[in-house]
Amino acid sequence: MGKIIAGIGSSHVPAAGAAFDQGKQEAPEWKPLFDGYRPAMEWLREARIDVAIFIYNDHGSDFFFDKYPTFAMGVAESYAPADEGWGPRPLAPVPGDPEFSWHMAESLIRESEFDMTVCQELSVDHGLLTPLPMLWSHEPRWDIRVVPVAVNVVQHPLPTARRLWKLGQALRLAVESYPRDIRVAVLGTGGLSHQLHGERFGFRNEEWDRRFMDRIVTRPDELVELSHHDYMVQGGAEAVEMIMWLGMRGAMSSEVRLVHENYYAPMLTGMGLLLLEDTANS
Repeated sequence: MGKIIAGIGSSHVPAAGAAFDQGKQEAPEWKPLFDGYRPAMEWLREARIDVAIFIYNDHGSDFFFDKYPTFAMGVAESYAPADEGWGPRPLAPVPGDPEFSWHMAESLIRESEFDMTVCQELSVDHGLLTPLPMLWSHEPRWDIRVVPVAVNVVQHPLPTARRLWKLGQALRLAVESYPRDIRVAVLGTGGLSHQLHGERFGFRNEEWDRRFMDRIVTRPDELVELSHHDYMVQGGAEAVEMIMWLGMRGAMSSEVRLVHENYYAPMLTGMGLLLLEDTANS
């Protein structure tokens, strides 16, 4: 039987990926961020995670405004880094798990009635690739397999926070109905507070970010009830991405333990990391 061992919430700021590729892990402006991921990476290695389900959003790499599915997922053998306008990142394609992914698709569509767009080819952008190499090793090869689950938080109408919570519950059902033993981590990426356009350009709200990170551990029901407007007012227009963390939290049992957290906000975006252990499966 599949088991969800860990849940991870992580920002996916593209500049952090560029800094990683340029070897800036010890640079003063980046060190607090990268240092914050190292304990999580070590814990995940010791937890022997087989597959990571990534709930993220595509930023115009595979989907664009003319065709943007509400929910899509990959079932491919591997996922190549997308070219986001300055060339693909120098990372090897990320291995998938087609057998497990097809099981997930069957369960999500038939058992939980989520209308997924199933992608047999998919490139992945910074929504997935920013946190991935900071949590799992890619040298000499990736030591993790992934199932990408892409969510539309770009073009209205968007799914609600409650719908993301229900997606997480459906993911748990799919994992636990898998007949083989497999140890799974579920990640929700995006945010935290930021706005990159308009009169509120540069808006950031550290108090809201920290409250959100606390509530997603202790009182996620409060976050599920918030509207898109609530998220945007508190965190900036692009902070609506934070609802994807609720997909991660919805996939976990009520018995979670906070293993590690980190918060750093030197630039335009609050950057957060949460690692939760599902103690019902530990």
